[in-house]
This record gives sequence, C-alpha cells and structure tokens, in this order.
Amino acid sequence: MSLNTTAVRIKVTLKDVRPEVMRRLVVPVTLRLDRLHLTLQAAFGWTDSHLFEFLAGEGHWGIPDPDGDFGPQPIDARKARLCDIVRETGAKTIHYLYDFGDSWDHVIKLEKWFDNTSTDGLPFLLEAAGRCPPDDVGGAHGYADYLDAIGDHTHPEHENMRLWGPPQFDPNVVDRKALEAAVNALSEKWKPRRHKLRSK
Repeated sequence: MSLNTTAVRIKVTLKDVRPEVMRRLVVPVTLRLDRLHLTLQAAFGWTDSHLFEFLAGEGHWGIPDPDGDFGPQPIDARKARLCDIVRETGAKTIHYLYDFGDSWDHVIKLEKWFDNTSTDGLPFLLEAAGRCPPDDVGGAHGYADYLDAIGDHTHPEHENMRLWGPPQFDPNVVDRKALEAAVNALSEKWKPRRHKLRSK
C-alpha cells in the first residue's frame, strides 16, 4: 500500500464452512471499520444482530463495552480505518469475527491495491459464491449438522430444522442481486455530499 492507494480488492471467505461461502469486493482503503463490518454484513446476508471484531497481528478492533466488564477493550472500530490496520500491523490477511457465540470467522485477504482511483460507487460487490448460513445456527459445526438434517428426510431432526431455518434453504444458491443491492445501498448512503454554490 502506497500513499496514493485509494482502494483495495478483498476476498472474504467464511472459515471451516462447506460448501464455500466467499465474497470478493472492492472497498476504499479509508473505509471506517464499523462501515467495513456493515459492508460484510450486507455482502454475506447476515442480519447484523451480534457483536463483531477485526483481528490482525496483536490488535483487535470492535465496539468497546461501555461498562468495560469483559476484559481488554478493543480499539474503537468507529474511529479506525482499514488503512490503519494495514499501516499498524502490515497485515495481508485480517480476520473478521462475527457473533461471539457462533464465532463466524471471515478470512479477509487483501488481494490487489488500486492507486489514484475514484472511490465513487464503493464498496462494490464483485463476486459471490455460497449462501450465507442462517444466523444462530451454531457456528461452522452447527451449520454442518443443520445441512445434514435438512438434506436427509430420514434424519431425526429433519422436520424441526426444516421448519426452523429459511424455507427451501440451498447452500449453493446465492441471491446475488439482493446482496449487490444491499452493498450498493451502503455506497449511496456513504457517498460524500457535494455542496451546491448558491447564486447571489
């Protein structure tokens, strides 16, 4: 990353999940980490109903507990940017942990840097493979059990899991248009406002 770097292509893979759940995006290097969290929520199709943390080197970034009851506090994700992680740690891979109970570990690989490019229309979803697991399914292990149950009519939990999860869940089918729309909505929301000059 140079001083002229404006954007980065990232490949984000959900660790220990089969079939593979992967998203490839282009994001501004100055994207705040709380906004990177929202971007990943939109790109994967999560419901943004749990805590999160970014991990790189010895650092961790998230939303500090206002009461400070749960051990060492993370660096505030609302006050740090993606480029800060890279500059401070030299990381080429960052981990994004979502839902501390289910512990969904997203491996973020920084694939390609772009210098002196416009960041209009970013973040942008380039590629999507694999459907996101349902929230609260129990992490990678619970998800594997869930897929076994809904895929086998003779499984003792088949009916319960089929009724509990989304209707007709297929781990290989991705609603790419919905994911793109969710990511595009964020890029529109965060677009810098241009002030119009008033004529005298």
